[in-house]
Parts: sequence; C-alpha cells; structure tokens
Amino acid sequence: MYRVEVERGHLELYSTYSLHGGGEGSLDRLLPSINTSLSPRKRTTSQCKSEPPLLRTSKRTIYTAGRPPWYNEHGTQSKEAFVIGLCGGSASGKTTVARKIIEALDVPWVVLLSMDSFYKVLTAEQQLQAANNDYNFDHPDAFDFSLLVHTLRKLKQGKSVKIPVYDFTTHGRQKEWKTVYGASVIIFEGIMLFADKELLKLLDMKIFVDTDSDIRLVRRLRRDITERGRDIEGVIKQYNKFVKPAFEQYIEPTMRLADIVVPRGGGNMVAIDLIVQHVHSQAALASAHQAQPLPQTLSVLESTPQVRGMHTIIRNKETSRDEFIFYSKRLMRLLIERALSFLPSQVHIVQTPQGEDYEGRTFHGKRITGVSILRAGETMEPALRAVCKDVRIGKILIQTNQDTGEPELHYLRLPKDISEDHVILTDCTVSTGAAAMMAIRVLLYHDAQEDKILLVSLLMAEMGVHSVAYAFPQVKIITTAVDKKVNDLFHIIPGIGNFGDRYFGTDAPPDWSDDDMDEPSC
Repeated sequence: MYRVEVERGHLELYSTYSLHGGGEGSLDRLLPSINTSLSPRKRTTSQCKSEPPLLRTSKRTIYTAGRPPWYNEHGTQSKEAFVIGLCGGSASGKTTVARKIIEALDVPWVVLLSMDSFYKVLTAEQQLQAANNDYNFDHPDAFDFSLLVHTLRKLKQGKSVKIPVYDFTTHGRQKEWKTVYGASVIIFEGIMLFADKELLKLLDMKIFVDTDSDIRLVRRLRRDITERGRDIEGVIKQYNKFVKPAFEQYIEPTMRLADIVVPRGGGNMVAIDLIVQHVHSQAALASAHQAQPLPQTLSVLESTPQVRGMHTIIRNKETSRDEFIFYSKRLMRLLIERALSFLPSQVHIVQTPQGEDYEGRTFHGKRITGVSILRAGETMEPALRAVCKDVRIGKILIQTNQDTGEPELHYLRLPKDISEDHVILTDCTVSTGAAAMMAIRVLLYHDAQEDKILLVSLLMAEMGVHSVAYAFPQVKIITTAVDKKVNDLFHIIPGIGNFGDRYFGTDAPPDWSDDDMDEPSC
C-alpha cells in the first residue's frame, strides 16, 4: 500500500514556530502561510557520505556524476535539468530510495547530491560542542542554504559546479571540493530540504520518505557507530536532544508539501514505479534515441580493403604489441586527415613556379587546438602534430577516486582562449559516450563553441555515438568504425579490447570498461 498526495494546497506553516536558536529572523527562510492555490511538490534525502559516481546493477552501469541535459517530446534540448527532491527524517532510507529511482529510471546520467555536503563551517566553539554531541546538526540554521541554492541553481542550468565535501569525523569541510559538469537528472536528498522557500522553487518533484521512528533510530545507531566513529551513549543523547525534536518540529510537518509520500522507503516499489512513470512523462531521455538511425553529424572512414585490413590486425587478440602500435598509428593518420576535411576553408589563389595561377583552398578559421582525453587519447597526438603545423595541444584527465568513488578532475591543461578555436578532441575508443560527453562539457565550460568541436575516435559503439550526438547535436563525430553492441560491462562488441593497455603494454583489471580505462570516468 502507498500514499500519494498530489495537487493539494501547501502546508500552512505555524507562525508560532520557535526556531531553535534561530530567532524570529530565521522565519524568513521558511515558507510563508500558503493559500489554497495548487503547486507542485519536491523533496530530498540526506546522506552520511558521498555517493559513488557509478551505480552498478546486475544489468548495467548508471553514471551518477552528471551528464548533458534531457530532450523534450519534440527532440529539442531541454533548457534545465529535472530536479527530484527527497526529504525525510534522519536514516529514513532516502539514499536507498534515490538509488532505486536511479535504477528504475534507466537513464545513464544522473547527479546525486546530499544536503549533508552543505553543513556550515563551524566556529571553534561549535567544534567543541559537536565533539561533545551538543551541537544541533538537525536545525535549519546548521545548513548553508545560500551556497546550496546557488549550487543547485547553476547545476539545474547545466553549468559546472563545485560541491563541498563534509567530513563527519572532524565536523568540517575538506580542502578539496568535487567538481560536477552538467546534469540530466538531479536527485537531491536532505532532512531540511523543504525548509527553504528558495530551494523549494528549484525542485520539480518532491518526495517524502516516511519510515517508522524506531526503525530510523536503529539505522542511525548502526550508521553513526560504524561509519562515523561515535559511541552509543553519544548517539542516543544527540537523538533525544536534537534529532527527534527536530523531526517533530521541522521535518514531519512538511510531509504534506510532498507530491508523493513513500512509506517504508526503498522497499516500496509500487511508489517508486509511480515516481519513475511521472519523471518519464516530463521529458524524453536521450536513451530513447538509441534505436534511431545513426546521426548525420557522424562521419565514418570509408571501409576500404586497406582500412578493413588494418582493423583485422588491431582487433586480433594475437597481434603483437609492436604491430598493434604500427597499424593503430596508420589508422590514426588517416582518421586525422579525414577530420581536417571538415574544417572550414576558403578559396586561395597562388602562383606556381611556371607563373600560372592555381585556385586552391586554405583554412578559414582562427586556430586549431587538439585536446586529448588521457590516457589513450594522447596516442593520437603525433598524428595530429604531423598534419597540423604549430597545432596547440591540451590534455584532460578525469578519473574515479578508488577510495571515495567520486569523479575527480586530476589534470586539465588547455591553451589560453579557445573560444574561437576549432577543437579536435581525441580518444581511441568510445563505448557509452559518458567520458567523451564529460570532456565536451569541460570544453564548453572553458568557452569552446559546440559547433567548432570535432570528436575523433578510432572505434565507437552505436550507444556512444547516439549519446554524444543527441547531447551535443552540433559536435562533429569522426571515427574509423562503429560497432553495434555494448555488453553488460560496457565493453564494445566485437571491439578492440582495452586500447590503452594494448598500446602501452599494461594489464587491465578483470572488470575494466572502455569508458573507465580509456576515457575519463564519471
């Protein structure tokens, strides 16, 4: 059984609320008394630690670090990401519900954010209170709502954002913030998600996770003792002094603001299915285009006997490393020459040594810049340098932190002012397109023009081609071959293996994927 509360008047917040330590001024942040007009609802859930950017299920991998926007029913790009808010008491199962929604949505580009990342920086006195379990983390004033709203607004617009990383053992923010480039769907969870009127305006769908208080207490005891190093007496003291009163005063009353109330948390698949149906009705996802013909922005090198023969050699698992490198380089040179044919040119007349005019063509643009996606994309730089004299070169490396599971921009070196340049983005294999799209998002963030970006790859899967083309319809895609399938581990089938390992002579782990190893992970 599930409860759905849709299209009702907003909850009237009591004017007699005595905000714990906040004074009357804090009332300005809360929603005013609501009239009977109808309005949509939104919610989020809080997490005690950062969610990994990869959510692996038995059938597929879902990226949770941010991707390009959705498309509407007309096939045009939506201007803003769709934001789902998950709210509920501490340890109510909000994170579990978020993961279940992500799995059921069947969309590979999701940003999963926790309100826990936006706790305020504590003073020395507050640090001491927190160490003694005397600081109230369950009060609206504990959160940096101005930073939270600013961050969510930018992310909703598809812009790059930096997310603070909160350390619950030290009760402070870490020096390094995580960077997220763009989003399709944003799932935001937190206990006080409905306590700020500006934040509510940014939510497209509000969900409240309703779980029995005894179950929440048991979960909180287990979490705080095992994950945050707290003792049982301190956890119970904090629960009775702050958590329980805060739930009754600030959180539970906002349940009526929700579009959907989910009893029993992640186990309520009926409610989760209803949520997914509604989200799908709001926007058509890029994955819906996967069965369509290959896009016109794609150019595949003609499969001549010469090209086919080189593919036969480099795809053969018995090919030696020396031969693999030699024939890969030959293909790269042909591929780069093909890519250059798409650059703009203009008529240019020169005089030959015989004194005759020759009507030729010359490059009609400011500059050409090459950007390689490390590490495999770097192998294409020699071919680019060989045919483009004085080309400027940039590099980008985005990988997953193996300890935290979060995407990190490890290295970014771009030439100055690429706003007018034609950018040739190189990578050797593109399977899902996730890494290529993340790299394109970084280029756009640094003022590159979408219609001046060429994605050049030796081998691509149809899934990757569709994903890139529909996310960035003005980017030109050039490759030597497109394979039809991607398996459950996101390996291109029949594929070429792990290009970076075969080229550099290194060994890939058993569960490698094309995007994880040869492209930036996200």
